[in-house]
Amino acid sequence: MTLRHALAASALASLALLATTTQAQTPPPLKIGVMLPFTGTYAALGVAIENGFKLYVAEQGGTLGGRAIEYVKVDDESDPSKATDNVNKLIKRDNVDVVVGTVHSGVAAAMAKVAKDTGTILIVPNAGAAVVTGAMCGPFIFRSSFSNWQPAYAMGVVAAQKGHKTAVTITHKYAAGDESVGGFREAFEKGGGKVVKDLSLPFPNVEFQALLTEIASLKPDAVYTFFAGGAAVKFVKDYAAAGLKDKIPLYGAGFLTDGVLAAQGAAAEGLLTTLHYGDSLNTPRDNAFRLAYAKSYKLQPDVYAMQGYDAAQMLGIGLAAVKGDITKKTEFSAALRKARIDSPRGPFTISSSHNPVQDIYLRQVTAQENKVIGVASKALADPGRGCRM
Repeated sequence: MTLRHALAASALASLALLATTTQAQTPPPLKIGVMLPFTGTYAALGVAIENGFKLYVAEQGGTLGGRAIEYVKVDDESDPSKATDNVNKLIKRDNVDVVVGTVHSGVAAAMAKVAKDTGTILIVPNAGAAVVTGAMCGPFIFRSSFSNWQPAYAMGVVAAQKGHKTAVTITHKYAAGDESVGGFREAFEKGGGKVVKDLSLPFPNVEFQALLTEIASLKPDAVYTFFAGGAAVKFVKDYAAAGLKDKIPLYGAGFLTDGVLAAQGAAAEGLLTTLHYGDSLNTPRDNAFRLAYAKSYKLQPDVYAMQGYDAAQMLGIGLAAVKGDITKKTEFSAALRKARIDSPRGPFTISSSHNPVQDIYLRQVTAQENKVIGVASKALADPGRGCRM
């Protein structure tokens, strides 16, 4: 072998070694299963959550905990009957490291069961089902949003403080609606009021006329409602069209008006809702988030976008603590339980059942904004009933 050939062979060997070393030092992408509704009633909510999540990742240079991100998307169609199969495919067929989802509480309950059974990290960026941080709670299951109980309980406090003595509730007949109504009743009756009737209709039915007629005949002091997305648009419009808006005050969890004000138009003006987020917070953290979101998507962010953003932020905190090694789940979980998350909504911590401990704001619809006018409940923690870890 000539000297030139020997040098060439040596250079090639060095390059091969360098390539092998580089590959060893560069971990594979973190696979995130994104299971959200991209069609149907909650499609816009799913898109906003995904946008918010990806915005935070982009702000970190496209990596979390030193890991590049690979997304595996599933449209869950807000259909609980397909949920178990969908999440099992993500975990067992697609081999995702983490699952993020969803909006619909019935779907989230099924996701939580599979995540608990398989020991998979699950971050829920919306669905407030009590079971997720209650009976189905687990060491690797977290929520970046709220429990159905939180905004409802806060609104029950507000309604009682306003001196209302009787109320009617109305919602879709599913977990989220039942739990929201229960939270409202707990606080309202504790404050001296009485829920005289619970009205409901099957999800996703939006034929409200008969129920509005019943509300008119019952003549309560107030109506509390839990609707979201397309159903919230139609209910608010129908309530106003039935002539009830100026006669019987309508209160709701914030999803009644979040992300849908443009479609509701004048019918929503003046409505009071409670939620862990709102327009016009006017804090440096929220202003920066809103500006970045608007620049990226040419849209104003809503609560769903913020919850998606914070789901990514929580994942980032956990991954940073384990230096990207997602197999260190116990350390990942411990880091989140100790964290104070710097959210656009305001700082929050994580409860022992892994739900945010957060301020719940009182908001009023003013000129197409959910304007924050006060704090309905300060640092409100979900009771986490049934959680055993």
